[in-house]
Amino acid sequence: MTDELFTDFVRADREQALGAYGIHVHQEGRPPVEHRFRSDDRVNLYSVAKTFTAVAVGIAESEGRLGVDDRFLDHFPELRAIAADGFEHVTVRHLLTMTSGSGHLWFADRRVDALDLLHEFVAEPLVAEPGTRFAYTGTGFYALGRLIARVTGADLRAYLLPRVFGPLGLHNPAWHCCPLGFPFAESDLFLKTGELARFARLLLQSGVWEGKQVVPPDFVDRMTTDRVDMKEGDAHTDGYGLGVWLEPGGTYRMHGAYGQLAIIDPARRATVTVTAHTDDDTPLLAAVHDLVLPRLG
Repeated sequence: MTDELFTDFVRADREQALGAYGIHVHQEGRPPVEHRFRSDDRVNLYSVAKTFTAVAVGIAESEGRLGVDDRFLDHFPELRAIAADGFEHVTVRHLLTMTSGSGHLWFADRRVDALDLLHEFVAEPLVAEPGTRFAYTGTGFYALGRLIARVTGADLRAYLLPRVFGPLGLHNPAWHCCPLGFPFAESDLFLKTGELARFARLLLQSGVWEGKQVVPPDFVDRMTTDRVDMKEGDAHTDGYGLGVWLEPGGTYRMHGAYGQLAIIDPARRATVTVTAHTDDDTPLLAAVHDLVLPRLG
């Protein structure tokens, strides 16, 4: 089963230099299978971390600590004095869907020079009305990580340890932090291929892990139904949800730079997880869709 499933993908990796480190397939009713191209080490998941942050927001909402439609500044009233005009209308949902309208552009691979990155984000002038413009950036998810710390008293990683990382058996994951000690939230979470595959399986199972409801099922549903359109898509991208990329045909994915992928396919009751390092991950994503998913029936 393993050789048959991965034969074409392994050939494509060799011929096209896809850069795969490992690929893991889970399908309900079958044992999980994995193929390694190099040692199984924890790697930076880059923007896949955004999905973990979104799930933290969903759990916090179920605990009554916040609401997805809360205005962000209602939880940070001390920042109203420095907030850009219009930022008072930015909601948690806008941050989850990257539609805050902020002109602030930042990702975790960039040095943080501001005394407080959150203050810099809130003060940045808006370039669009909140909810009207999708713009891919990391600052909104960093702000969500700060929100989790504000409403729970625990930083994002500490909050998820007993709620997600622990139940999934993800022991002591590293998550790089800003100069103030808050996890970057949008990136720099480190896991193995198979460890990320457990999280993908958790979403496939509507938030249930080994009989326990870890993530509220309604929030897992809303991750794909609360969608926003993008000006430019591609063959495998049809919008953005709450921390996930939406694909044509009902699949959706977590997607990090350099080829970190976790595709959830509800119709096939399957997930495909890849860790990699490639400067252009478009062929890698295409190979998963063309050479792996169709073999699952």
